[in-house]
Amino acid sequence: MGPSVQEMFNAILIEDVDGKPKAGLTRMSTEQLPAEAVLVRVSHSALNYKDGLAVSARGRIARSLPMVAGIDLAGTVEESSCPAWKKGDRVLVNGFGLSERYWGGYSQFARMKSEWLVRIPDELTAEEVMAIGTAGYTSMLCVLAIEDHGIKPGDGPVLVTGASGGVGSVAVMLLSALGYEVVAASGRAEDNEKFLSDLGASRLIGRNELARAAKPLEAETWAAVVDSVGSEVLATAIAQTRYEGIVAACGLAGGTGLASTVMPFILRGVTLRGIDSVMASQARRQRAWNRLAELVDKSQLASIYSVEAMSEVPRLAHEIIDGKIRGRVVIDVNA
Repeated sequence: MGPSVQEMFNAILIEDVDGKPKAGLTRMSTEQLPAEAVLVRVSHSALNYKDGLAVSARGRIARSLPMVAGIDLAGTVEESSCPAWKKGDRVLVNGFGLSERYWGGYSQFARMKSEWLVRIPDELTAEEVMAIGTAGYTSMLCVLAIEDHGIKPGDGPVLVTGASGGVGSVAVMLLSALGYEVVAASGRAEDNEKFLSDLGASRLIGRNELARAAKPLEAETWAAVVDSVGSEVLATAIAQTRYEGIVAACGLAGGTGLASTVMPFILRGVTLRGIDSVMASQARRQRAWNRLAELVDKSQLASIYSVEAMSEVPRLAHEIIDGKIRGRVVIDVNA
């Protein structure tokens, strides 16, 4: 269906400039958008680590150029050729290859496949769902994996690595709300002590306690782990996980390597559960967002995010890769 709405709008477009990807704020027309079933008038997006890689060109995320960046979006349906969606419906999209294979959410308008859309829960605003965003939705998938594994509050401490980042901070908040004892690991533990304690962390440890060569087995410490760092931090966390505990691995901020052994898995029955938010089923997505609407404390959520204009995305992209962003950043695409 071709767009009947014809407007000029702003977007962050990654283009090929002298053989290299370069992102910038660009004026576009709705006529240039892909021919998908639902036209969304976007109000908010978010800043994620993957967005930082894509926009800064410090990671090859976009598989073809030109590409509108942004892996998240929230807004309202403007037009739809799909009977499941009508004008005015409040919707969000996470993942599904946005900013990689399909044009994404750093845009005042976006055309989406109907099956990508999730209804925004009545309890949350568009700004709030983007404050949660892919990072918080990924955190919820990790928490669901821990619950489904049978780990209950009282079974022992749950370690959250990268705790001052987007995934980690929401994971601390959710786990604490559910009654778990949360230990937060951060590369800036001293700077973030009050921030993480206010979210519910019972104790903080420095990343350097984990970012080292691990022994095949170390003292059984964690009933469960939410890891967004990878590499040495993940290997050490695995070596310290208790008998029949679970490690939910969802990120690679510290690197893609994993120098571990089979020992924790065959001697302690540890489960390493990979968490992918990009292509998760609609059933899992809906379950995660429904739980988020129930669990998120809005006052706590407000304390972990800031709102920035879309024009600031190129600068913010470098800051998130350099570890200078605390909590979540919501992007107001109309600011």
